[in-house]
Amino acid sequence: MSDAVVELENVWKIFGERAPEAMEAVRKEGIGKPEVLERYGAVVGVKDASFSVSKGEIFCLMGLSGSGKSTLVRHINRLIEPTAGTIRIMGEDIGAMKSEQLRATRADKIGMVFQNMALLPHRSVRDNIGFALELRGMDGYTRAKAADKALETVSLHGYGDRLPSELSGGMQQRVGLARALAADPEILLMDEPFSALDPLIRRNLQDEFLSLSQDVKKTTVFITHDLDEAIRMGDRIGIMKDGEIVQIGTAEDIVTAPADDYVADFVAGISRLKLVSASKIMVPPEQHGEIKGKGHPVARPDDDLDTLVGLSTGSDKPVLIKDGDVLVGVVSKDTLLTGLQGGAEA
Repeated sequence: MSDAVVELENVWKIFGERAPEAMEAVRKEGIGKPEVLERYGAVVGVKDASFSVSKGEIFCLMGLSGSGKSTLVRHINRLIEPTAGTIRIMGEDIGAMKSEQLRATRADKIGMVFQNMALLPHRSVRDNIGFALELRGMDGYTRAKAADKALETVSLHGYGDRLPSELSGGMQQRVGLARALAADPEILLMDEPFSALDPLIRRNLQDEFLSLSQDVKKTTVFITHDLDEAIRMGDRIGIMKDGEIVQIGTAEDIVTAPADDYVADFVAGISRLKLVSASKIMVPPEQHGEIKGKGHPVARPDDDLDTLVGLSTGSDKPVLIKDGDVLVGVVSKDTLLTGLQGGAEA
């Protein structure tokens, strides 16, 4: 059995009255999105998407507007029904759940944070956070304790009695996150939660969420259209285009080995200094040739290019890459420069 918390297997979503016919034609004839629209008046929202997310992992789905990322994430808690495919939450097929079990899964296991928090303006911050718990029938005292604990988690202690209108945009975003955390779900679905904020506030909230994630270990699917944010937030990234996931990998994987021209265009302007490791650009010792003299700078295989640049700047010798006491590679200045430009990955 898989240890994944979230699993999507061959998920399709086709919108339109003739979606079943279109799905059959796609399977039998392999027709593409434009032909589906022309022949059936149907729109392919998600195309054969498969991925899994492990416990505690932050998995970023990114792509341009209309790429299908928000549509796809709404399949995870079955706000949208798939045309085909399977979605499992902690090993259970969410598509096979009856209404009562589905409601319980949404309430207990999945929290969702949107770009628009939709806070209730007439309720206090504390009551907004405890609203989902109120719907579960939890008593007022226990709700308030859970809400106050969530407020402390997102660094808003003391704001429980305020109204949403008395808070800044960034603080309201934290209230939305606290509302999701108060129910203590296993899974967080975050749909561009910081995209409407000013850059400085956005970065601060990213930092806070990353720090929070290390503590609470929530399994997170994070939607963004910003590659910088995806690289910063995600343990792994899935890049979508026209409803299809075209590549899944770490930030380093995607930057050093883009799957196609579309992904290559996305990553073209990204700095490689903090993303690419020595292991990606080093030359095996036997290919480098004899290493003469002493005093060579030494780095580890997982040290980034920024570290290698610092070591190379202070020495005219190549950098030796060692795994413990074992020499596993060599990075010369020429190799380093080529790696910075993007042409030397193994």
